[in-house]
Order: sequence, then C-alpha cells, then structure tokens
Amino acid sequence: MRPLDPRLLRYASAARSTLAVGGVLAVLQTASVIAFSWSVTQLIVRALAGDGVAALSGPFATLVVVILVRGAVSWSSEANAARGGATVIGQLRDALTGAIGRLGPSWLSTRSTADVTLTIGRGLDALDGYFTKYLPQLILTAIATPVLLVTIFWQDPTSGIIVLITLPLIPLFMVLVGWATQAAQARQWSALSTLSRGFLDVVDGLSTLKLFGRQHRQSAHIRQVSADYRSHTMRVLRMSFLSGFVLELAASLSVALVAVAIGLRLLNGQLDLSVGLFVLLLAPEAFLPLRNVGASYHAATEGIEASQSAFAILDDARALPAEPASSTSLHGTAGTDGSATASGLVFDDVTIRYGDRVVVDGFSAEAHPGRFTALSAPSGAGKSSLAAAALGFVPFSGRIGAGHAHEGQTRRAAIAWAGQEPGLIAGTVATNVALGDELPDAELVERALREAAASEIAPELVLGVGGTGLSGGQAQRVSLARALYRLRSCGCGVLLLDEPTSALDGTTEAQVISSLRAVSAEGVSVLVISHRPAVVAAADDVLTWEVLSRVG
Repeated sequence: MRPLDPRLLRYASAARSTLAVGGVLAVLQTASVIAFSWSVTQLIVRALAGDGVAALSGPFATLVVVILVRGAVSWSSEANAARGGATVIGQLRDALTGAIGRLGPSWLSTRSTADVTLTIGRGLDALDGYFTKYLPQLILTAIATPVLLVTIFWQDPTSGIIVLITLPLIPLFMVLVGWATQAAQARQWSALSTLSRGFLDVVDGLSTLKLFGRQHRQSAHIRQVSADYRSHTMRVLRMSFLSGFVLELAASLSVALVAVAIGLRLLNGQLDLSVGLFVLLLAPEAFLPLRNVGASYHAATEGIEASQSAFAILDDARALPAEPASSTSLHGTAGTDGSATASGLVFDDVTIRYGDRVVVDGFSAEAHPGRFTALSAPSGAGKSSLAAAALGFVPFSGRIGAGHAHEGQTRRAAIAWAGQEPGLIAGTVATNVALGDELPDAELVERALREAAASEIAPELVLGVGGTGLSGGQAQRVSLARALYRLRSCGCGVLLLDEPTSALDGTTEAQVISSLRAVSAEGVSVLVISHRPAVVAAADDVLTWEVLSRVG
C-alpha cells in the first residue's frame, strides 16, 4: 500500500494545495525545532557559566518567541490538515457520485449497493484520520528527519553515525507490523461490508420474513457477523498497540545510545557541553516524526483501504469513452433556433449484449415528434434494455439519437423518463416530483401531478424512506409526475416511460393515457413501453415483437 496514492491528486485537486501548504509548514516546524533546541542549549550553558539574570533575559525572550512560533506552526499544520481533509473528502464524494451516475444502473447492478454506499459514506469519512494524522506526519518526516540528521552530523559526526545506523530500525519495524496491520484491516473492512450487506438484505426482506414467521432466525446471523467484525476490529487494535510499543522501544533505545555516547565523551572532555546538549535535544526530534507516522498509520488504515475501493470506481468511470460537448442527430438537422427539425427518439441498428447473450439484435425504429408511440413485446424481449441503452445506462452497438444528442449523458439530458420502479426518496411529494431542481416551481409540480392523474396527492405530503406512505399506484403516478416535471422544466424533447400504468386501475389509466396524448400533441416524442392493451390501442404508432426481434 503506497503512503500517497497518485490517484488522490488526480481526483481531488484540493489535495495538491493541502500538500503544498503542509510542506511549507513542515519546513517552518523543522526550523522551529532546531531554534528551540539551540535556544535551550544556550540558556542552560550560559546559566551554568555564571551569567546573571540580565544577561540571560535575551536568550530567554528568544526561547519564548520560538515556543510561540512553534505552537502557532503546529496549530496551523493541524488546521490545514483538517480543512484540507474535509475539502478532499467532499471532492471525492462528489466525484464518486458523478462517476456512479455516469457508469449507470448496468454497472451498479453488478455491485453490492451496500458496499458502494459504505465506500461513499463510512469509507470516505475514515479518510479524515489519514489527512489529519498520517499525512501531516508523513510530510514532516520527509522534511524534518533528513534536515535534523544533517544538523546532528554537522555538530557531532559520532552521534550522527549512531542516529544514521539506528534510524532505519523504525521503518523496518513499521513495514513488518504494517503488513500484518494491512491484512487485518482488509479483513475488518470485508467483515464490515458483509455486516452491511447482511443487515440491508434483512431490512429489504423483513416484510417477507415476517409473513412466513422467519424474522427471528436472522438475528443469530446478524449477531454472528457482528461478532466477527468486533473480533477483526480488536485484532487491528492489538496490532496498533503492539506497533506503538515496538516503535517507542526502538526510538528510546536509539536515543539512549546517543545519550550514553555523549555522556562518556563529556566526562572525558572530548565534547563541548553546548554541542553535546544541542545534539541530545535534537536526537529525539529526529526519531519523533517516524514514530508518529507509525502510530498514525493505524488511524488511517481504514480510510486507505476504503479509498482503494473509491479509486477503483473512479477508474472505471474514467475508462469510459469521453463524450463530445455537442453532436448532430441521426436523421435530422439543426434549425436556426437550435431546435431539432426532424428526429425524436431514434434507434439505428442497435444491438445489446449481456456477456455472450444477445438481448436485442439489430433493432431500428423511431418514435416521431408529436406522436404517441408504444413499444409492446413479451417479457424478456429486451424492451427495458432498450430504454436503459437510450439513457446511456447499458453498453450497446449501433446508434441511438434523441434530438441533437446521440452520446451518453448528452442524450440523457434530452430525455425525460420514468422507470418501472418509482425510485422515491424520503421527503415531500413535491421534493420527489422536482427531484434535482434547485429552485422547484410549485405551479409546475401541481400541473405535473394533475397530468399524472395524481391531483389527490398533496405536494406537501411527507413520505418515508423509499416513498413509504403511498400505495403502489400512487407511487407510480408520482414517478410519472416527476418525468413530466422534468420534461417541461428542462425542455426535453423526448418522454420515455417504462410500464407507467402497470399498477393503475382502468379509469386512472385512461386519464394518464389522455395526458400522454396531450403531451405528444405539443410536439414531444412520447415512447411508452407497455403490455397494457389500453396503452397499445391509444398509441399512434406501435412497435411490436416482430419489429423488436428482427435479426435479418
């Protein structure tokens, strides 16, 4: 595990300034250590030589100033680390959120959502210890240790040789203990992931477990996983204490060797008191940064372990092909006002594969502007996969266009959509309808609910996690209202809906169909994926199984 992963600088720009300021402060801190040791040495030596209080007032004042400067620099270093850590964690969290959005549901379906959530939440929060403790000490070690070693050599070569020989013992013990700690920390992180996944699975299936009277059996499983996590955590703590003991012992013995050598030479008159005392004060300071790095490493291991998962996600998103800022449509040209003049949602020879399995092969069709188009085919034919491909969530060959855009996020921005799952969040109905809008339009929210046949649902109604508080049909209509809100607030030219009436009764379904026909009459390209006979009968154009399964 590298002490500083270069990807941190790539994905979090604030890390560069934090490191730069930390380096400057480390230089000042090293200078203050040397100045402190020299001031104390001069004060003691001159006092032993018989200088009076008046003569010692100058060195004493200098010592007080040095102490104040050293304290200020130490505080500044901690403040810079804390502020930089908070900024970097925020940037990484934003980058991760954007990366997951770019990778899309197809990528997320191959990952455990509990693991991803754990990485974004608890994992990145654990980086605080890395920035506030480990990284400042690492920078200080890289700067202070060589400077102090050179200063000791300059003053007393014998002491310098002793420090040079004993100093590598601390990194050696750090590496040996660090390997064991890294393995234990990886097991602890794995245990925490298992605990998170298990608990989430139990919560998701709690209603089913209660229905069959099996809820009590899960408590033993969660108790066992919790015990495993506790056991791994205690192993990490034991190694942390062992590491601290080993590093303190090695540093203490090394400083003791320097002190004995200086004491013997002072007794023999081979060394001046001012030099001996100065070197003796500097020797512990030369070992201190390394000791602190070893001690703070254990506070940072969880964050470092989690950061590897975060960087893996960011690397996956970075590997995706770059998207152009703008592009022309497949079958249309841009008018003078920048609007699309010919195309709605266009599929041109689209093939979708999941591994070696071909789901859709050579599909070509168009949902025209101003037309209500229905896509109807048996379950498993690839209808939802086509919708996911249009939204940039599933890799495909061929081309898909929506207005001017035919690439990933730019195409997605031209589409207002609602999937089979409502995907509601905790908050008010209005918050769910205007999701993502920094300045929600209350009138537009009410209009969207009305068009979705959900006018009886109050916008100020507070929903629980996952939209609890609404029936299945109500949740579906709120999801449809969200798509209609986005259609108008963002000026989208395409409305894409996947089974929008599957949970509705006939009367409500008729109201929704009437609204969708009115929307298409406004010049919007409306494509509805549905098995419902009423939807297919009301459509202007119908794409059937024969069109979808055409393989040439």
